[in-house]
Amino acid sequence: MSFYNLNIPWIPGDKALRDKLEFLDELGYRVIALSHTITGKIPADLTSPISVDASLEKSCKARILRRCTVVTSDPSQNYRLPSLVGAYDLVAVRPTTEKAFQQAYSGPEHISIISFDFTQRLPFHFRPKTVAAAVAKGIRFEICYAPGIMARDNMARRNLISNATQLIRASSGKGIIFSSEAQNVLGIRAPIDVTNLATVWGLSQEQGRNAICGEAKAVVSRADFLRSSYRGIIDVISSGIAEPVTFGEVQPRTEPALKRKAEAEMDVLTGSDQGSQISKREQKRRAKQGRRTAAAL
Repeated sequence: MSFYNLNIPWIPGDKALRDKLEFLDELGYRVIALSHTITGKIPADLTSPISVDASLEKSCKARILRRCTVVTSDPSQNYRLPSLVGAYDLVAVRPTTEKAFQQAYSGPEHISIISFDFTQRLPFHFRPKTVAAAVAKGIRFEICYAPGIMARDNMARRNLISNATQLIRASSGKGIIFSSEAQNVLGIRAPIDVTNLATVWGLSQEQGRNAICGEAKAVVSRADFLRSSYRGIIDVISSGIAEPVTFGEVQPRTEPALKRKAEAEMDVLTGSDQGSQISKREQKRRAKQGRRTAAAL
């Protein structure tokens, strides 16, 4: 069973990044996403700045993904959002207003994750219909536990618990993933601890395990598919070998078929019925006509 942690903040020059990746690898996480956060308008330069030391990436057993998290309050600033798919493995949106939230679950199909800052009081409520519509579309909702656990403010912890339980209640435990968003090693928890935390907030033991396994795996698989397809419909696969294609190929007729056709044409020209099989209906008609002729004589 592979465990996923799809939100490890990436900051240029972060000295704690190596320690976090090594600790996650030691805990058994096999897919880790480094998240680059963009606030406000998406810049024109869409290249990913995330870089990992080659020796660290080689020694780490986990697969390291590049993720972009766009913090947005105005949907009009997100017109470059679909272009991020080519530069990052995962695209996430963190809406701060209800309008931005509506655009996130009903907008571009290339959004894989909708995340929230659960340490703050949200200006909107989660409704079961909207959450179910987003989940049916393939989008997953992310709960990040480290900011609330490591916060010194008790209000941040209260907001985290309140917002998380509200989302779990609205979604019935479906379409939820758990990530750490840990700034340092102290904010990272083992998979079993994350599962227990999820059960405290309202998920079952199976749903809590699925939040760091199956649901997270579905996010990565969907993102891989969207990058290799056109609007998630046509998967582009190239074999490298061009095979000839023929249309309307006519199969040659066999010799018996040609012989039967020639005999039928000869019967039509000569008016003869020889070589052609008479049906039972024709035999009855001819017999009836013969009896009438004999009676007349």
